[in-house]
Formats: sequence, C-alpha cells, structure tokens
Amino acid sequence: MPSDIEIARAATLKPIAEVARKIGIPDEALHNYGKHIAKIDHDFIKSLDGKSEGKLVLVTAISPTPAGEGKTTTTVGLSDGLNRIGKRTVACLREPSLGPCFGMKGGAAGGGKAQVVPMEQINLHFTGDFHAITSAHSLAAALIDNHIYWANELNIDVRRIHWRRVVDMNDRALRAITQSLGGVANGFPREDGFDITVASEVMAVFCLAKDLADLEERLGRIVIAETRDRKPVTLAQVKATGAMTVLLKDALQPNLVQTLEGNPALIHGGPFANIAHGCNSVIATQTGLRLADYVVTEAGFGADLGAEKFLDIKCRQTGLKPSAVVIVATIRALKMHGGVNKKDLAGENLEALEKGFANLERHVTNVRSFGLPVVVGVNHFFQDTDAEHTKLKELCRERLQVEAITCKHWADGGAGAEDLAQAVVKLAEGEQKPLTFAYETDTKLTDKIKAIATKLYGAADIQIESKAATKLAGFEKDGYGHLPICMAKTQYSFSTDPTLMGAPSGHLVSVRDVRLSAGAGFVVVICGEIMTMPGLPKVPAADSIRLDANGQIDGLF
Repeated sequence: MPSDIEIARAATLKPIAEVARKIGIPDEALHNYGKHIAKIDHDFIKSLDGKSEGKLVLVTAISPTPAGEGKTTTTVGLSDGLNRIGKRTVACLREPSLGPCFGMKGGAAGGGKAQVVPMEQINLHFTGDFHAITSAHSLAAALIDNHIYWANELNIDVRRIHWRRVVDMNDRALRAITQSLGGVANGFPREDGFDITVASEVMAVFCLAKDLADLEERLGRIVIAETRDRKPVTLAQVKATGAMTVLLKDALQPNLVQTLEGNPALIHGGPFANIAHGCNSVIATQTGLRLADYVVTEAGFGADLGAEKFLDIKCRQTGLKPSAVVIVATIRALKMHGGVNKKDLAGENLEALEKGFANLERHVTNVRSFGLPVVVGVNHFFQDTDAEHTKLKELCRERLQVEAITCKHWADGGAGAEDLAQAVVKLAEGEQKPLTFAYETDTKLTDKIKAIATKLYGAADIQIESKAATKLAGFEKDGYGHLPICMAKTQYSFSTDPTLMGAPSGHLVSVRDVRLSAGAGFVVVICGEIMTMPGLPKVPAADSIRLDANGQIDGLF
C-alpha cells in the first residue's frame, strides 16, 4: 500500500466551500486560506446560538505504546463511517504541534485512507494559530518585564514570576535560562525558562473560551506573578489582555478542512494531553454540534489523561456530554502491555494479549465510572491474526460485557469503520445516564488529586512534595480551591513511571510541583519527571524531512 503522504497527495480534494455547504455553512461565512482550508467567521458562529445540537462521540485509547494505537486515524475513519451510513458528521481534532512533528511522533493528521487533508499544511504552519498563541504569550512576557523595568507599580516580586516564555518546538536548552543580562538598560537579571507553546496557559484559555469576550476575560484572570507580600498578580493588572485578544482574534475562528472522503473536519487548538488538558477548542466542538447530527472528537493519549480531562475539565466547564465513547486498542499494543518487545510483535501471542488486556480493562472500567456507554474499536494491523482478534473480542465480552469491533479504516477508509459507526449510533441513541465526575467541585485540591490517582490510576496513595503542598495550600487560601485538576504525568503508564505498563496497582503517585491556571480554570499537577518543554530524541524526525527535487515535502509522514 502507498505511504500516508502518497495517499494524501493522490486524493482529489473538494473546494472548501463545497465541503462547508454539506453542513450548512454559506460561502460568505468562510475566510479562505487557499482552495482547501478556511476559517469560519465569528458572526456566523454566533448566529448558531440556540440551535439544537447533535450527538457527541469521544474517541480515546488505551495507554500508548511505541507499537501505535491510531486514535486520530480512528476518529477520522469513524467520522467517514458515520457519514457513509447517513449520519451528517463532523470530525473535531486538535492541531498538530511542530515539536512532535520534528521530534519523535511525526505528523498528526491520521493515516492510510483515514486522513484529514491537506496533510502537509495541517502538520506545518496551517493557518498560523499556534504562531498567534506564541506571539500573544510572548507579548505578555514582554509587558511583564516592561512593567517591572518602569518602576514596578504593582510591586511584583521578581523572584516569584510564574510566567515562563514559550516556543512551539522541542528545545531542551531553553528549559532554564538567565535573562536580562548586559546592564541596566536590559532590565533586572533573573532566572527564567521556556515551555512548549502547547503547554502555555494561553493555549488552554484559547481552547476553553466560548467567544472573544470570554477569551479576554479568561486571559485577564491568568496569575502571572506574586507581590512581595505574596498576593497574586494577573495579566489584567499589567494591561496585557486587550492586545493579546487582538493577536488571537482571527486565530479563534475554527479551521475547516476535509477528510480524504470529502467530509468536513474542524481542526482547532492543540493543548498537550500529558501537560495540559488535551482537547480541541470548545468553539469548534460546539460549532460542529450545531451543524451536524454527530461530532466525533478525540482526547489526547490514553483515557486516564485525555478522557479524564475532557470530562472533568471541558465537560464540567461547558455542559458538554458524550453520548458514546470509543476506546481504541490494537492487538500489537496490548501484547506490549503484556510484556512483548516491539521487535517480537509479529508473532501470534494469545497469552501476552490476555495479560496486556488488563490495561484496556481498566480504561473501560474508568470511562464507565463517569456513566458513559463504551465500545472498543480494535484498529487492525496486517500482522494481526484472526485468533488474536477472536480472543480480544471474547475477553471484552466475557470480562467487561462490552463489544469490541475490528476496524479497517486505515486500509479501507470509511467503509472499514461502518461496523464501528453502527455500534456507536446504537449506543448514542440508546439509554443515557447522567454524567458523573471523578470528584466534586467543593472537594479540597489534595483530595481531588487523590481521587484521580486512586480511582483511575489504581494507586494506593499520593505523595506530595513540600513545595507543591505549600502551593496547594496557597491556592486554597487565595480562593482557587474549587478548580478542577489537570494532571501532568507520563502518558505511557497509569503510574508516574513510564516503564510500568499494563495496569499497575498499589503504587504512589508522586506530585513534584503544581501550577495555577486561573484563566483556563484548573490547577496543573506535575507528577514524576514530566517535562513542560520536551527535548528532541537522539534521531529526531527532522533528520528525514526535506524537499525533494520537485519541491515536495518528503519525510513528514
């Protein structure tokens, strides 16, 4: 079969206005970025207020492994499958970050015959949203330092500035820096550092804001520093929010593209799931729901990170509720969770599959604890055996009373996901229970962290370092104790140790640090050795990315 990029290039794309008309978006509501990408106008989105909404389907996954799971591919394939069975459906996805594209993960536009296109533009600069977020964040950093330089009327303690800088790239050399060197004219020297743009609170605010007014109000709530008497200082106090909103005005309009089968997809925003809350924008999701029968969206990494945050943060803040959840698994990944080395995955191994099933079992149990109906989508790889798929379906049916469906959308597009689409419709249109959360809003912050760790991760307890405990107490004192928790931990394990695969139990979840995201409306809890500025691997994907003799991009996929 051709490579992903060859498949994408061979596709005949529809004019974006034709794609828009499929879901009732008129030509005048589009801001075109060439022939195949458009932004949807703010005024048109506002005109949709009060319209009845379609059903929301959440796609999540088991704990990721180097063997691959294919969550985005499944999201796209399912969207095409639903359209094939007569359900007007929109896929809602996150925008890829340049960090992973040039680092370890590569592109993030699906794969095979289940892709969103134009793939190269989506994976690179796209419509400039991430650049706008980086610029807005950088403007805030400049205004903070400028305020301090010109008399510091707010009495900001330069030792307690929380606002780090950002860049949309994996660059470990920027994790810790010393700034403002070179004399009096350059300000007051201090230690600082960079995060990756997708970890910026501006990104989180961008993805949770319901409109431009809400965006500006949320930006103003962001706590960027403390005074010498330990009182919080916000972006509103340094008068940054108006100009930041101007920089983000056009970016906040959702991006419309298409699948290989010409179906609409909204790709907008992109907070990391192991650092931030890992969901596409609220504006894109709600716009899709007001235009379609079904919206298929995904939450980053495994259900312990992406789905938990989607439910406990995004749904709690917006009132959204999935009507069905798809948990993506592969035979290969489950065998890795059962102890098989990646190089040995080609051989049939029912014993390892059953052992690794514990990981899927916990994810299914966790999602059901929120009151949501679940189906397992088994992303098919050509090396899988019939016996392995039969075994997995038996395990799902006998242990979990859940249906597992083999999906071949990578090879066959929407036709390969029709069975999954039928199962999703059956769940979504069946009996619905109220959405419950992992913890209540009025629970103390430490108890919220413990609830996630013990209920969802299988931990015995949490261990909070003294610095983090002091900060949590301060957040409570300053009136932020009602906020939900955004766990920042390794995506590879239920624990904080990425080597503990499967479904470890009885471990301690170590909390190294916490950060307040008052504008986004959550507290980030940093566990283990998680980095908010990733580094490049020994052999980064960038090594293989180039222009060929015809000027086409090679190596991105």
